[in-house]
Amino acid sequence: MIKRKKTKVVKIGTKKIGGNFPILVQSMTNTKTSDLKKTLSQIKKLEKEGCEIIRVGVPDMESAKKLSEIKKRISIPLVADIHFPADLAIEAIKQGVDKIRINPGNFPKEALKEIVELAKKRKIAIRIGINSGSLEKEILRKYKKVTAKAMVESAIKNVTLMENLGFTNLVISVKAPDIFRTIEAYQMISEKFNYPLHLGITEAGGEFSGTIKSAIGLGYLLLKGIGDTIRVSLTGDPINEVKVAWEILKSLGLRERGAKIISCPTCARTTIDVLGFSEKIEKMIESIKEPIKIAVMGCIVNGLGEAKEADFGLVGLEKKKVAIFEKGKFLKTLPEKESLYFLKSLLAKYK
Repeated sequence: MIKRKKTKVVKIGTKKIGGNFPILVQSMTNTKTSDLKKTLSQIKKLEKEGCEIIRVGVPDMESAKKLSEIKKRISIPLVADIHFPADLAIEAIKQGVDKIRINPGNFPKEALKEIVELAKKRKIAIRIGINSGSLEKEILRKYKKVTAKAMVESAIKNVTLMENLGFTNLVISVKAPDIFRTIEAYQMISEKFNYPLHLGITEAGGEFSGTIKSAIGLGYLLLKGIGDTIRVSLTGDPINEVKVAWEILKSLGLRERGAKIISCPTCARTTIDVLGFSEKIEKMIESIKEPIKIAVMGCIVNGLGEAKEADFGLVGLEKKKVAIFEKGKFLKTLPEKESLYFLKSLLAKYK
């Protein structure tokens, strides 16, 4: 069992993070926020896939003024991501978002005070988002290059700035595009503060390399009990970000959602088309939200044991026959094609 660090509880719309609350899955749209139709369409797809908090970029006032309409038409908390200028953060809060993501040091003191007072009044959270690519010039001069210590110093500076203004409804992130700086930074900031942490490897890359990088980096931190929300940053369709995030959490036993397949890598003993079976079963279980486990095994060597431990098990036998199990109990033996139809009928009770 992973022993999580118990951080301060922060409310994000209808959700809560920190404390003993589940680690939530986030993503970010890659549409133009001002394009209401495309943005809403993408958010709806992400919601269906299991995204629990959605962030949108706010690069201009046109985008900021669309936030209230987006908020009305989605069912998950909405976060506005703002860098410059301050009036975009103010407008986003007025539009009714559930959280904003800023670097407080980017704003003049008076403008930051206005943002803080408005956030207090509307009771919304603020994430201090430190990225390795956007550190303050004075910190870069001090450290000569971007290090984990430099990132943490930036975070401390920004948190202190907010606390001095009496604002503590905070979430923190300290992301870098590589594993080692990210891990070091999060470990340091976790020891320094008790605010909830949003985990991520920023700009992790494409689906293949980014997934591996994120699984290693985020997986390590989560195993250490660090992290209250996660976002897997992948170039491409954000749907894949949500899928990967859930797989990371499920693999660590931190969350359960939907069906998962356990399948053998195949070898000379394999008697059935394990790959074909797995691909067809993946399609069967796309809409299942309950946490069930299906084992697809090519032979009886490890197959019988794995099948008995899964909710459903298919084990290859001689002459392309398949032994089918449910909850550890043997049901029947069928030819390959018939076994898939039979499994589909068994899965019909799940939604």
